[in-house]
Amino acid sequence: MMDVVRFKRGCCYIVAAMTNPNTSKLLSVATDAARQAADVLMRYYRDGVQMRQKTGGNRTYDLVSDADETSEAVIAKCIRQTYPDHELLGEESLSDGDASAEHLWVIDPLDGTNNFAHRVPHFAISIAYYHQGRPVVGVVLNPVRDELFTAIKDQGAQFNGQAIVTPPAVSLDQVLIGCGFYYDRGDMMKRTLSAIEEFFDRHIHGIRRWGTASLDFCSVAQGHFGGFFEYQLSPWDFAAGQLIVQESGCLITTAKGDELPMQKTSVLAAHPDIYDAMLQITRRHHP
Repeated sequence: MMDVVRFKRGCCYIVAAMTNPNTSKLLSVATDAARQAADVLMRYYRDGVQMRQKTGGNRTYDLVSDADETSEAVIAKCIRQTYPDHELLGEESLSDGDASAEHLWVIDPLDGTNNFAHRVPHFAISIAYYHQGRPVVGVVLNPVRDELFTAIKDQGAQFNGQAIVTPPAVSLDQVLIGCGFYYDRGDMMKRTLSAIEEFFDRHIHGIRRWGTASLDFCSVAQGHFGGFFEYQLSPWDFAAGQLIVQESGCLITTAKGDELPMQKTSVLAAHPDIYDAMLQITRRHHP
């Protein structure tokens, strides 16, 4: 199947044909890679693993382990077996991947490393495929609970094979809000706490900080959270979750309301009924 793409060069418009990716095959590969990585993580989770500070890091709470690295290697091998020419961008050894590549896989082999380190059973594998800078396929898997979230662009999102639909209408005083802030304990944390205080002034039901952004985005998609915000996330934190949120009918941007870039950024995901109200708050306190 071919799409016609129209773009401007100088004073003229150029028309080009673009081949649509085989989304079913892409989703199958992403899901298989996530399942293989889940086996790795659960083995380490059961048997134990030595956590260590990230190389070059200056924060004792920014952790990594053989579990993260082995999971990423398994995912990379699975993808490259089918798509050897595609670019890979990931949190560990793949952090130098070209984010501008036409065919790009964005991988978080263990989202929620600190939960994993402390044996909190809330972590995930996140895998997304981007075509020409746009998310096309997204997979998030919680291996402890065997919860699989998937999305294909323009085809909706699913939870364990069942369609995720836009949650019912809500107002800000009817919801839980998710947030994140752990790695920055300076000005960014203070601004996050100030935003949280304002959310409480708006009579939200409560704040949740689960420590696994990919699953937080899925919680927004399912309506468990009315919204989620964090003032700094990397692409592998939000790549798959972005598509799941969008395909559920919810909204996702930076916390200033701009389109998400493929780089470190703030993120706001929310039910469409309360997106504007949340944006006013997250923008006001944005670092």
